[in-house]
Amino acid sequence: QVQLVESGGGLAQAGESLKLSCAASGRSLINYVMGWFRQASGKEREFVGAITWSEGRTAYADSVKGRFTVSRNSVKSTLYLQIDSLTPEDTAYYYCAAKFRGQATYDYWGQGTQVTVSS
Repeated sequence: QVQLVESGGGLAQAGESLKLSCAASGRSLINYVMGWFRQASGKEREFVGAITWSEGRTAYADSVKGRFTVSRNSVKSTLYLQIDSLTPEDTAYYYCAAKFRGQATYDYWGQGTQVTVSS
């Protein structure tokens, strides 16, 4: 089992930056891919970005490339999502998730953290 706890959400102004954290525990993440997703009110949950824990390779949704950065601190077992140049369209619940490498779906999810961006 992997336990995930997000933090760092809150209210921000358009144009500002925000950094979300996701603390992981339960087992070694060396063989895991960690992802960030978001879900805005009334919309489907969407993939934002992901990182391979061991190599640190990243992938992003086209809609956030250039503004979102996924990183991790292996010592702290913490995943991060840096969001720059926030827009009101970034308002959503943000979730981190984990899946074993090679699997299609994410098995473990955090409870989410709310990000609200005002114009």
